[in-house]
Amino acid sequence: MYLVAIAWMYVVVMMAVAEAMSPVGTVLGAIITFVFYGLLPVAIIIYILGTPGRKRARLKAEAEAEAQQAEALDAAAAQPDGSRQAPGDAVAPEGKQL
Repeated sequence: MYLVAIAWMYVVVMMAVAEAMSPVGTVLGAIITFVFYGLLPVAIIIYILGTPGRKRARLKAEAEAEAQQAEALDAAAAQPDGSRQAPGDAVAPEGKQL
């Protein structure tokens, strides 16, 4: 994909140079040729063709974040008070009434 973009940019640079060096051409015309025949179309095509890769990267990052969140929840469930001591009885013993 990048090889085609580089080749096209080479062609556009040569077109811009020919425009600038032509007796009836101008440097402004060369700049406009470079931008509208080269930079703008190539940038749009690279962005469109890169969409699936960005989507895969986003989904991978979301999956990693969910996995880290699940690990944190599991660790918190093992030690409810956040200390390194084992949890005590869940039910307090009954006291003697006088």
